[in-house]
Amino acid sequence: MIRICKAHTKAHLEGILDLQSKNLREVLSDEVQKEQGFLTVRHDCKVLEEMNNRLNHIIALDGEEVVGYALSMTPDLKDRIPVLEEMFERINNLEYKGSNLGKSNYYIMGQICIAEKYRGTGLFYALYNEHRKYYSPYFDHFITEVSASNQRSLRAHEKTGFKTILNYYDQTDSWYLILWDWNDQNETS
Repeated sequence: MIRICKAHTKAHLEGILDLQSKNLREVLSDEVQKEQGFLTVRHDCKVLEEMNNRLNHIIALDGEEVVGYALSMTPDLKDRIPVLEEMFERINNLEYKGSNLGKSNYYIMGQICIAEKYRGTGLFYALYNEHRKYYSPYFDHFITEVSASNQRSLRAHEKTGFKTILNYYDQTDSWYLILWDWNDQNETS
């Protein structure tokens, strides 16, 4: 039976890193990337733990095995992952609903991944719904970015309720900056 919960232990973090290592863009064929999606950022245990200490990651467990995760990242940790600096700069210079997005009450979805065997089972949405359950009382919205090459992920995020607020290029890729506004009554989940 699959259980969705907050990450609390070192074993949970190690399970996240293990699943992450199997789904990084650099280890997947072009065909698998196109069909199944991919991850861009490799986290180290120290940063992953620091992120989790601020705002617990949400994980899917089959027994004790991590079979899915959706990472949480607060803006104060933006310097811990250099490849995300451009995203935070964009957020800080973007207006959303007439206000500066960087000054709004938001957090970052640091990465989402579902083990291959569990894809298409609803875990993606279950992980995001847990984020909403736990964190919507404290935050107005949830922001992330998706590579333009990762259309499977972009479609899944859109089905969840994320809206594209900016498309931009940096030195690594073309990105969709997307936001799930929990206060917008027109949003779906």
